[in-house]
Amino acid sequence: MNLQTAIFLFFAGALGGGINAVAGGGSFVAFPALLFTGVPAVPANATNTLALWVGTTASGGAYPQKLDIPARILIPLVITSLVGGLAGAILLIHTPPKTFLRVIPWLLLGATLLFAFGKHLTGRISAGISHDARNTAVAGASLFELLVAVYGGYFGGGIGIMNLAMLSALGMTDIHAMNKLKVRLGGVINGVATVTFVVTKAIYWPQAILMTAGSVLGGYSTAHYAQKLPQSWVKGFVILVGMAMTIVFFWRGYR
Repeated sequence: MNLQTAIFLFFAGALGGGINAVAGGGSFVAFPALLFTGVPAVPANATNTLALWVGTTASGGAYPQKLDIPARILIPLVITSLVGGLAGAILLIHTPPKTFLRVIPWLLLGATLLFAFGKHLTGRISAGISHDARNTAVAGASLFELLVAVYGGYFGGGIGIMNLAMLSALGMTDIHAMNKLKVRLGGVINGVATVTFVVTKAIYWPQAILMTAGSVLGGYSTAHYAQKLPQSWVKGFVILVGMAMTIVFFWRGYR
């Protein structure tokens, strides 16, 4: 790498980490940046997952809200995140590099629509994420999280939006508390995927180190600032990022 490439990847990581901290979708920036600098598709995906995983995890420290979620709800979500993330990572390693380009835009479109209109389509569960949440709601959330985790381990772009969609449909209304939980679940998914990619030697380490440094800086600083914005602004930004990602990936996958 030359100096210009190094600077480019650092700032791409910072921007990707910032987007992930607010809404999810940082891979929309980081993954194409790696492709643009000549990294092959599968190693680019693995390297992107590592860099944004570290940055997103760092951004969680900027959200001081305490997660008041009972174990009977949190544990199934964590377990399905682990299982799905591992399955998705293994699937990626054994799949032709360009296959996911045909699937990603449909997943992103569904997640964005669910986040924007899920309350009207499913109705709000009166208990929401609380000690009184129904078992059927927990089972549904866990199943949805398993699907999100498989996708997250496979590619990762937009898992934050998908998790926000699931939490919104279940009744959570505080966007900052939702972001806190989104960061935790995304950290589990990308963490197990990252371990898989390290073991299989799929990561380009020079690029990964640069993007990780940028992702940490962008993720933490953006998450801290985002809490000062009106919740309607942040929710609107989530929808805009989701639609932008959907359009771009439809164009990339079907041109």
